[in-house]
Amino acid sequence: MKIDETNIAIIKHLRDGRKSFSAIADELSITENTVRSRVNKLIEEGILEISGLVDPESLPGHRLIICGVKLSTTELVRKGKEFSNLRGSVSVSVVTGRYDLIVQVLLDENEGFGLLEFFTEELSKVGEIQEVETFVVYQGYNLRVPYII
Repeated sequence: MKIDETNIAIIKHLRDGRKSFSAIADELSITENTVRSRVNKLIEEGILEISGLVDPESLPGHRLIICGVKLSTTELVRKGKEFSNLRGSVSVSVVTGRYDLIVQVLLDENEGFGLLEFFTEELSKVGEIQEVETFVVYQGYNLRVPYII
């Protein structure tokens, strides 16, 4: 699907996911039906997802961690998909640099799902891991994640 200037303008307005299609249409001088059909098409194509995001620091008993992962395989896309299916996995990115993957994980100590459980119950499901380095997020700025647990 082509992402043109109108699609980008609509997406910018959807930063507030509660903003009505009619308000967006008025501000962009297009019809509400145009906004609705373009948003639906972006969603169908997997380009756009509208969801609520939370500040992980505001959730009692929750902690966000970032894992740098080195793999012993070059099948980075396949391994990235595996990591994305782990409990608590917020996002997985194939990256350049000293790690192959960067994984964001939301932990919930209230439900007995802490760092130890993530390693022993989830990471243990994935093979071909050479090294994992964890970074506990103590303070985030402009950091919002979907509540997935």
